[in-house]
Amino acid sequence: MKSSTKKPENYVTHVSDAKKKEVVEIKGLIAKYPIIAILNLENLPARQLQKMKTKLRKDVEIRMTKKPVIKQALKESDKPNIIKLSEHLNGMPALLLSKENPFRLFKMLKQSKSAAPIKAGQISPKDIILPSGPTPFAPGPIIGELGMLKIKAGIEGGKVVIKQDAHVASKGDVVSAQLSSLLLRLGIEPMEIGLNLVALYENGEILTSDILDIDQDAFMAKLQGAARDAMNLAVDIAYPSKDTIVLLLQKLFRDSRAIAIERDILADLVVEQVLAKADAQANALLGIVNK
Repeated sequence: MKSSTKKPENYVTHVSDAKKKEVVEIKGLIAKYPIIAILNLENLPARQLQKMKTKLRKDVEIRMTKKPVIKQALKESDKPNIIKLSEHLNGMPALLLSKENPFRLFKMLKQSKSAAPIKAGQISPKDIILPSGPTPFAPGPIIGELGMLKIKAGIEGGKVVIKQDAHVASKGDVVSAQLSSLLLRLGIEPMEIGLNLVALYENGEILTSDILDIDQDAFMAKLQGAARDAMNLAVDIAYPSKDTIVLLLQKLFRDSRAIAIERDILADLVVEQVLAKADAQANALLGIVNK
């Protein structure tokens, strides 16, 4: 008779003491830092990772562990809504912890990435387009290879040339060995090697990479423009505040001065202008009378 493989109802999966200890350590780190980010280290060489950790050690702490450990630590954390970070544990996840501003942190990680060739079987991170123009290839079998990839090519000056821009891969496509080899020989490196920040937690909010990836210069220009427009509107409608009061008083003075001159009011600050205006009018009248 075959023994039953069904586990009893009171069966509890064994969790090692080492794993429990690691969950506690991760929970401590999560409690210590205000910024908790999920990284995806897939396709990142160990040597490159070590360089990044050394370079960023003053600003961030990176902790690599198994996905279940991260998920359990997030589940047990007291921070509100942080469990939603578990939805972003993709590829080869790791935790990045920091006290840095989230947008500055994302920009720092993005700028630290470097270009790299794409390998066969990897997913293209963006559309790949081969620009038209000369290549380093001499005439030969390469013409056939380009043709198989639907790239229009010809021969000029003893070299193979690409006749028009060729869209060889779209974002999300799996790159073939043939295309990978061609891109490598052309010196085209579509991959970016670095710490790939997937999502980030701050004060109960989950910020994904598409939210964090902003053009700071363009954003600051828009922010400054909005501040100028708000100031102009406040002055136009005479809205008093600590930021507008000086401008409003200056505008009031200019307007009052202009009215006094226009209405010939002999106030101390405009008497010279009023008399000069009267003199000019008298001379104009005298010129008309003498004609």
